[in-house]
Formats: sequence, C-alpha cells, structure tokens
Amino acid sequence: MSEDTTSAERTPEIVPGLTNPRPLSLERFPIRTRGGSVTQSAWRLSVTCGEGEGAIVFVETLPEETLYRGEGVFLGWPRERLEVAYRALLPVSDERPLEMNQLG
Repeated sequence: MSEDTTSAERTPEIVPGLTNPRPLSLERFPIRTRGGSVTQSAWRLSVTCGEGEGAIVFVETLPEETLYRGEGVFLGWPRERLEVAYRALLPVSDERPLEMNQLG
C-alpha cells in the first residue's frame, strides 16, 4: 500500500456496494404477512448513503424463520445480503443493559 493512500481507501466497507451508509431511524410497527392470521411486529431500518435512501424491513415470524424486505437502494437484494446489511447498520445503544439483582 502506498503512502499516499487515504484512510478512507483503507477503511473496510460497512455494507459492500454502498458509499458511507448510515442509519436514519429504527421503527417498530404492526404487520401482517400473506396467509397469516395474526398481526406481528416488524422493524424498519431507514438508511441513507451516497447512492440514495432505502430501508430494510425485518420480521421474525418464528424463532427459526426470519424475513427481510428491501426498499429503495436495497430493492432486489437477496435475503442474505439484506441480513448482513441490517445487522451492520443497526444503531448501537449507549444505555447499559438492564441488570437483574438476585434476591434471597
């Protein structure tokens, strides 16, 4: 690597294929799936990047079955790629995790 290489060129991509992606919001909302008889909760992660804006919707129908749907810049992405992008872009909470005191 040459000395004139910028640090941006050495920084690995958070989400391959997107320039400087960053989360805008993470919202929870009710959703119904085709063929489903109950209302479930889904998460919508809105993102902006150099290529535009988009969102990834995440639904956990069963503990072993999850669905991802892409909107905007994520439209047409395969499930595996959406999952990697969703996990990489989830906002990190500054709050300490809740600790349960053992009583007795």
